[in-house]
Amino acid sequence: MKGGQATEQGDCSRFKGKLPHCCKKNPTVVDLLPGAPYDQQIVNCCKGGVISSWVQDPSNAASSFQVSVGQAGTTNKTVRLPKNFTLLTPGPGYTCGSAKIVEPTKFTTPDKRRITQVPTQKTPTCCVSLSAFYNSTLVGCPNCACGCQNTQPGSCMKSGSPHIASVLSSSDKNNVTPLVQCTNHMCPIQVNWHIKLNYKEYWRVKIAITNFNYNMNYTHWNLVVQHPNFDNLTQLFSFNYEPLTPYGSINDTTMLWGVKFYNDLLMQAGPSGNVQSEMLFKEKTSFTFDKGWAFPRRIYFNGDNCVMPLPDAYPFLPNDGTRIAISMLHLITFILAFLVVFFGT
Repeated sequence: MKGGQATEQGDCSRFKGKLPHCCKKNPTVVDLLPGAPYDQQIVNCCKGGVISSWVQDPSNAASSFQVSVGQAGTTNKTVRLPKNFTLLTPGPGYTCGSAKIVEPTKFTTPDKRRITQVPTQKTPTCCVSLSAFYNSTLVGCPNCACGCQNTQPGSCMKSGSPHIASVLSSSDKNNVTPLVQCTNHMCPIQVNWHIKLNYKEYWRVKIAITNFNYNMNYTHWNLVVQHPNFDNLTQLFSFNYEPLTPYGSINDTTMLWGVKFYNDLLMQAGPSGNVQSEMLFKEKTSFTFDKGWAFPRRIYFNGDNCVMPLPDAYPFLPNDGTRIAISMLHLITFILAFLVVFFGT
């Protein structure tokens, strides 16, 4: 192999002399890390198992490795195409279609940048919390969205623990094993969508991403958000933005990512483990805050589907009776204050 390696060699006892790299019929292959020996590399290899999205960074959106199959001959009659490709990723992974004979892919220059390896996750890795200016309730991530403390002993740490300093100084910041801050949701990443303001013709949203993982710096992160009003996005602050139109002319999905050298690196848990931006939307004729319309339908962090709160838990819009009661309370308070000042003098 070049550019990758099988995780297990398997049983090669029937071979004498030089042993094959792998003797398993269904090997698991991982990408080599940057800095691999030159004779083990091929063009566009060795990215540590992480590739970027095509929209975010086309030059880093592909990775390659080469396999030479022994005892298969050298003609089209003896060589058989491999079967049952499965790509393991954060989340459930992907099952690929049948292999096809195509022209070799060509790249101009190899990308030598170091990117850490991302492990396969059996549980979600992110969750979404919601809040709004018209309701004082913060709807947090669902409990145990990414697991629970009692089922993962030793996998979380309290933010005020005296052991945090020693853990951070001795651990690898790109360790593939999450060590998260102890929370009710136990997710490495939390995304907060906050409806901040409502103007006469515009409304503003603040979006914040918080890293609760003490073992991971997320390099070149990206966020995919589904919302029906992205056709009316007029301004975005401190993030990059690219609309995605999977349904042709309907623009209800967008990709967000950090500005290079500014906030494209999401640091590990702690004071620096947060990036945020604001979006300004123009109000459409059908615009409403009612029934959670202004909240996103889906959010994905680095391709992983984030756990959303249940719809009935969304911050509700106060009804007219509530607004009238609040106004009357303000009026009564003002009158009482006036009487106290008047008679006091």
